[in-house]
Amino acid sequence: MRPLSVVNSLASLLFVAGSLGTLPGRAEANIASTFPQKPIRMVVTFPAGGGTDSLARVIGADISKSLGQQVVVDNRPGASGNIGAEYVAKSPADGYTLLIVNSSFAINPSVFKKLQFNPKSDFSAVITFASVPSVIAVPSHSKIRTFNDLLATGKSASPPSYASCGNGTPQHLAGELLKVSAKIAMLHVPYKGCAPAIADVLGNQADVSINTLTNTMPYLKSNRLRALAVTSKARSPFLPDVPSVSELGIPGYDVDQWFGILAPANTPPEIVQKLNTEIARAISKPEVRSSLEQLGFATTTSTPAEFQKLVTSDIDRWQKFATKINLLVD
Repeated sequence: MRPLSVVNSLASLLFVAGSLGTLPGRAEANIASTFPQKPIRMVVTFPAGGGTDSLARVIGADISKSLGQQVVVDNRPGASGNIGAEYVAKSPADGYTLLIVNSSFAINPSVFKKLQFNPKSDFSAVITFASVPSVIAVPSHSKIRTFNDLLATGKSASPPSYASCGNGTPQHLAGELLKVSAKIAMLHVPYKGCAPAIADVLGNQADVSINTLTNTMPYLKSNRLRALAVTSKARSPFLPDVPSVSELGIPGYDVDQWFGILAPANTPPEIVQKLNTEIARAISKPEVRSSLEQLGFATTTSTPAEFQKLVTSDIDRWQKFATKINLLVD
């Protein structure tokens, strides 16, 4: 029979070993249950007042209440969003610095030679929550009356020019994809933003506008622009009478601009999931959905894995396309 002291010692060691074995799980659960303990910074890679900024403020205001900590919107524009993305990629992976992006994030690796971050491995996907198509439109007085007129003009001796929100933007890629898919010619005129691009179409400095639905809608309502098609796979619920490009005879054409939130790579999965849950809950609220719809955004939700798959597949898709047409911004 073993001495009592030895038995007690063995029992103590087994208890400690068992406790240590459960510590990681308990620690991770505790991290999620106590998160957040300070304000969260949401980095927007575009200037204040734009569509992405508006989304960040609507979502940030709502989850500030549910999380019990303020979500601070931090605008860090420049280099097509690469400045803000680099800042978040190099931030601590603790859930307190987030990046709100649109699909330009997946296009940038295709058109910029050198990025100071890896868009596939330097981020943890949290959620995608909104999307907006672009609208192909012309001034109301344009001789181009229909989408078929646009295709015919693009095959003529005097092809039209089209204004985009800038080199490497979804609107630029939408125009280039149309040229390749429909085998037409169009002259790309890039602008430093969506607002000046649409202004010059209205001022007859460019023939065709490829701009976000959000920016285009006011001019459609005032009859200053006429919509020819939307760039998403299906019609937009906000423009139910305007067909999609694919519907008009360009099969497979689809350029929908999504919006989502990323965290630095290696952010604890429990924190990522908590953020995902809170943002999805916000999106499900009628008042939040209404606010986003008034801005022209269709709402959606996803798991972190689903959003990661979307980001990765779009990076691969646009890299393949950019290589095919030899497209580079810098």
